[in-house]
Amino acid sequence: MPITISLVEDHSGLRESLATLLNNVPGFRCLDPYANGEEAVSKIPSQRPDVALVDINLPGMSGIECVAKLKRELPDLQILMLSMYEQSDLIFDSLRAGASGYMLKSAPAADLINAIEQVHAGGAPMSMQIARKVVRHFQDTKRHRFGIEKLTPREQEVLELVVRGCLNKEVAARLNISLSAVRAHLHVIYGKLRVQSRTQAVIRSLGCELPGDHGRPAPASRVK
Repeated sequence: MPITISLVEDHSGLRESLATLLNNVPGFRCLDPYANGEEAVSKIPSQRPDVALVDINLPGMSGIECVAKLKRELPDLQILMLSMYEQSDLIFDSLRAGASGYMLKSAPAADLINAIEQVHAGGAPMSMQIARKVVRHFQDTKRHRFGIEKLTPREQEVLELVVRGCLNKEVAARLNISLSAVRAHLHVIYGKLRVQSRTQAVIRSLGCELPGDHGRPAPASRVK
């Protein structure tokens, strides 16, 4: 089955170019593209795509608001934010809203294709410049918040690679451990950080709160 992709981009030329690119990739199928968040939120839930590419700077409803509304309707939808901007607040707001990755529009087509494959496989892909910002924040933030200090040195290594957007097999290769060991580490990390997904773990590592942090019991973790 092909990976089905919804596209939300207000610039008509870029929207058409991206749709053409995606439909020419074996294993991809671009569904109807949308020019604004309102139309996307209205129609995408009935199409139930695997992945959505959402421009952060949409007219009317912002891309971040569009992401939040789509995730409420389709919790399992993997969303990749597209942006011209590298500002940290936009990156973190996108992740908090439910985006699983963040790519610059200036990224080569091959990088975007790879990012779609990664996010569909459960990864958290980011353009290199964005990943550097996220990792820098991870390294600089006061990590005593939200249980980061409870992680062992190995668990912190695993989490930092997850923050960089690595898939489980890439974490295993870089740390020279088995895939089952990576999954075991992630299960423990999710429990200590009180999260359910890779994206939520990234948000925690940035020292950010998640909805429902106050007074809610720890959720069961789902390791991917």
